[in-house]
Amino acid sequence: MRSILPRLSLLLALVVLAAVALGTQNAQAAERTPNFVIIFCDDLGYGDVGPFGSTKHRTPNLDRMAEEGRRFTDFYVTSGVCTPSRSSLMTGCYPKRVGLHENEVNGWVLFPGNKRGISAEETTIAEIMKRQGYATAIVGKWHLGDQPEFLPTRHGFDSYFGIPFSNDMGNGHNKRYPPLPLLRNEEVIETEPDQRQLTPRYTAEAIRFITANKDRPFFLYFPHTFPHNPIFASERFAGKSANGNFGDSVEEIDWSVGQILGTIKKLGIDEQTLVIFTSDNGAAQRWGGGNGPLRGFKGSTWEGGMREPFIIRWPGKIPAGTTCGELACSMDLLPTLAKLAGGSAPTDRIIDGRDIWPLISGEKDAKTPREAFFYYYRGDLQAVRAGDWKLHLPRKQSAAVQLYNLQDDIGEQTNVAEANPDVVRRLTAFAQACREDLGSGQQPGKNCRKPGHVENAKTLTSLEK
Repeated sequence: MRSILPRLSLLLALVVLAAVALGTQNAQAAERTPNFVIIFCDDLGYGDVGPFGSTKHRTPNLDRMAEEGRRFTDFYVTSGVCTPSRSSLMTGCYPKRVGLHENEVNGWVLFPGNKRGISAEETTIAEIMKRQGYATAIVGKWHLGDQPEFLPTRHGFDSYFGIPFSNDMGNGHNKRYPPLPLLRNEEVIETEPDQRQLTPRYTAEAIRFITANKDRPFFLYFPHTFPHNPIFASERFAGKSANGNFGDSVEEIDWSVGQILGTIKKLGIDEQTLVIFTSDNGAAQRWGGGNGPLRGFKGSTWEGGMREPFIIRWPGKIPAGTTCGELACSMDLLPTLAKLAGGSAPTDRIIDGRDIWPLISGEKDAKTPREAFFYYYRGDLQAVRAGDWKLHLPRKQSAAVQLYNLQDDIGEQTNVAEANPDVVRRLTAFAQACREDLGSGQQPGKNCRKPGHVENAKTLTSLEK
């Protein structure tokens, strides 16, 4: 009996220690902040995926993501083109606020060797995550400047793999450009890479990053190169869709989404990971894209230029199979994700984004925190939305305003300005306040900040010589 007692005591002690260890492990898991994955397409239209009505493209993984997550039907980006849209996602600000609505010679995006880029004075979403102890990576298209000072690794990302601007900005597509560079961090590792293999290569890189950081919080920004023109897909998808190379590319992106979600599930971090899928601007319809019931296309301030498909998934935290019809935008992701990570948006400057977690989490009766949303074309304010109303401002002195009720008229077909003078006056007042704040045309804004600038800019290929 005496010989058994010490063994029982030892066994009891081991059980207690195991219970304590398990409790500590569970507490740590409960306290751990979520991982974030943002999948950001290029020129994917509102109606180009199944959850938003596409009948041309097979997107089973996005269909399942929507079934397991939440769709936003009224989600906006801040521009109809690449650079300004991406600047808002990274900084939580309108492009005019941070000086990235145009390049230094009034082109509407940044081109290879431009002097302008994202300022070192801005705080990116990646920098916020890094301060909270996150591993950070970007895989894909950057397009906020290609000079060393502007590259992702100088703005909060631990690693970068991708093409720093649009895939048509290379010698293989346009002889006036230098060879298209593929970067690993700040080094050009290939020029004119085989674009048919970009989506598979990006996906493999993203999976490596997720796998390597499964035991710590991570932030992955995955901005796809496609379906921007020229459009490519790997042999597995080329010629397989019902919509030419555009459809092939979209279906391969859907495959990539499936690979990412599958990896997260396999690693056992599904309930710790928030995944977002959206696009930088509307589709350019001449290349096969579609903006569904929306009017307009890439580059415009009609809904088709700036309203995007948006799906967000986080098992156990976001209600599955639900839809939100409140207004939200890409600028809102910075303050929202920063808060979820235990941090906050910068407080020493104006940040245009708002916390939309009540909308994301399906909080009862949650409403958009945004009183008005402003549509810019380059440096010109062209429209404003408040509630269901959207006012297109006159672009010439002789032109009349156009007012649409987006709830009743999502395609912006019937101008109801004459029947709603009070609404016109109210939205016009919002527009005037925006002009004073951010400027429009020749009118300067009083609260705009300077972009980054490099006087002796070089093309990336020459930097390596």
